[in-house]
Amino acid sequence: MINVILLLAGLALILFGADFLTDGASSLARRFRISPMVIGLTVVAFGTSAPELSVSVLSALEGNAELSIGNVVGSNIFNILMIVGVTAIVAPIVITRATLTKEIPLAVLSSVVVLICANDVLLGTGETNVMDRADGLLMLCFFAIFMGYTFAIARDGDASAQPEIKSMPVWRCLLYIVGGLAALIGGGTLFVNGASEIARSLGVSESIIGLTLVAMGTSLPELATSVVAALKKNPEIAIGNVIGSNLFNVFFVLGASATISPLPMGGITNFDLLWLLGASVLMFVAGKYYKVRMITRSEGVVMVVAYIAYTGLLIAAL
Repeated sequence: MINVILLLAGLALILFGADFLTDGASSLARRFRISPMVIGLTVVAFGTSAPELSVSVLSALEGNAELSIGNVVGSNIFNILMIVGVTAIVAPIVITRATLTKEIPLAVLSSVVVLICANDVLLGTGETNVMDRADGLLMLCFFAIFMGYTFAIARDGDASAQPEIKSMPVWRCLLYIVGGLAALIGGGTLFVNGASEIARSLGVSESIIGLTLVAMGTSLPELATSVVAALKKNPEIAIGNVIGSNLFNVFFVLGASATISPLPMGGITNFDLLWLLGASVLMFVAGKYYKVRMITRSEGVVMVVAYIAYTGLLIAAL
């Protein structure tokens, strides 16, 4: 019973925090003439990825590699297929040219990097598949490049083009952002704790817990934030949040975790990594073709169905 209460309390905090965070970040972008995409890629994305960071780093420190890697891989699959899919169903997502040609390809690149770093045996660089410290440092270098790119475009925003964003004083923007992040992190932690205990009581493996329940739980902030942003007519924050979170999860969260302690792949296989790569490519294809730079409701449905199929195959393999 207590675990169910934790789940519900965590969900309530996540929804509350997402609303405040979106309002604060949008207003801050308008006030300082910063592109909403940049806000989505940084403040919102990093904040909503805080649960993944805490879970993966703590798991690495405790020697639980499968939970650490599974959390990142599972969260990124969930982010693309479920979050982008659900957000597009709620409100079709218009994709800017820069997002299609620069940000989404970076998300595809991050999936390729994980696939390469995780295949030591296939590539003949080791006897077992392990993400070692060299892989971790390489990912952190990619993260530094991503941050450099983000700050380079930070002043491209046009506040006058965003009349629907509520104007607030800077102190209130910061209060909304900090309060929203605190609620998101706290709610995500409560949800993960409750979900993990329920899963373990059912005898589910750590890799499956990481790829599914923990991944979904730590991604709930991204889901809530993206849907709220879409409803408030801020599609750039919605898609930027997902892309930024995925890049942060791979290049920083997984990079930092592998640098702290080498991570044997264990039950995380190429099946999962190829689904992640396929999801990233699907997001690019959905944004580029069929409609002019738009992820439509029908494409959102396809993404959600793909995630359900992935989860079903994981469960069937138990």
